[in-house]
Amino acid sequence: MNETIHHLFGGVEPETLQRILLVRLDNLGDVLLTTPAFRAVRRALPEAHLSLLSGPAGCEIGRLNPDIDDTILYRAPNEDVYFQLPQDPQREMAAVETLRERSFDAAVIFTSYKQSALPAAYLCYLAGIPIRAAGSFEGPGSLLTHRHRYTETVPPGHESLRGLELTDFLGFPPAEPEMVLVPREEDDKSAARLLERHEVERFALVHPGASASSRVYPAGRYKKVVEELSRQGLPVIVTGGPGEENLAREVAGSAGIALGGDTGFGEFAALVGRATVVVTNNTGTTHVASALKSPVVTVFAGTNPPEQWGPWRTPNRLLTHPVPCAPCYKRVCPIGHECLTSIAPETVVEATLDLLRETSVAEAVR
Repeated sequence: MNETIHHLFGGVEPETLQRILLVRLDNLGDVLLTTPAFRAVRRALPEAHLSLLSGPAGCEIGRLNPDIDDTILYRAPNEDVYFQLPQDPQREMAAVETLRERSFDAAVIFTSYKQSALPAAYLCYLAGIPIRAAGSFEGPGSLLTHRHRYTETVPPGHESLRGLELTDFLGFPPAEPEMVLVPREEDDKSAARLLERHEVERFALVHPGASASSRVYPAGRYKKVVEELSRQGLPVIVTGGPGEENLAREVAGSAGIALGGDTGFGEFAALVGRATVVVTNNTGTTHVASALKSPVVTVFAGTNPPEQWGPWRTPNRLLTHPVPCAPCYKRVCPIGHECLTSIAPETVVEATLDLLRETSVAEAVR
């Protein structure tokens, strides 16, 4: 156990913290942005067993994180904006029993701006986890044993710093706000075989999808970006998640290589890490590129503050168009999508080529 760490959670001896539950119930990018905080916990408790409770996409992140020992899949009703699961109290009680059986010593519940930690805190309360820590503006009563009030600024700071604010409050030593994502060796080999099959080495990766339509740059415009980058001599791979096969084919057209639905998440992450440049929306792919230090161009909708959710610690270009309704935090744009439709494909191409020139110069200087 780390000799320099004497007390956590306001006085708990580290030796008593053998099994820790880390909770982050949102989508892929949100969980990835919380990985610096996971690392802070791991470094303070190197011998503890760390489990991640998360949704399907979050569990994918956990499986590629060496700080996490195992993942527990849970679709939380209050975070269920993607599946609209029917009411099923038995499902929730089964989740409580799963956590109870693990005999966790503590749970640290991470949330993003404007989210409530209390539903997850209640789950952990019912499971009998004795230490339950989170940030909360609401009155948590006895649902939380350790309550932090986040320091909110306008605009908010970058989301990768939010989890570290909570771990700092709980007594964990500071960690660098670097996201953690490590594709497995088999993922990297599979990505290499894919590229070899298509006879591609240096390439742009375009990921046109997102979980919310309000953050999707129009497919026809992405297609023009693919065509122009290809005309400039840069091969373009177009990726997509489950259900985005048609979108990937539409955007790729005859100029790009469509791989939508052809890769698992690990293989996809390995492709992002190998890409010369990534072009995408303000979605999880921006954060995957940031974690793997791939240059990224993000076509950023007015749904969220870019200072909070933009690329992080990697060469990037963030393209926005100011609109009076931003940030709207909506999943579907009700008025016309001007924040994205006002960004021309030529602007995206110019930003991509400019970023390529910048990173090429930086490589040459090293």
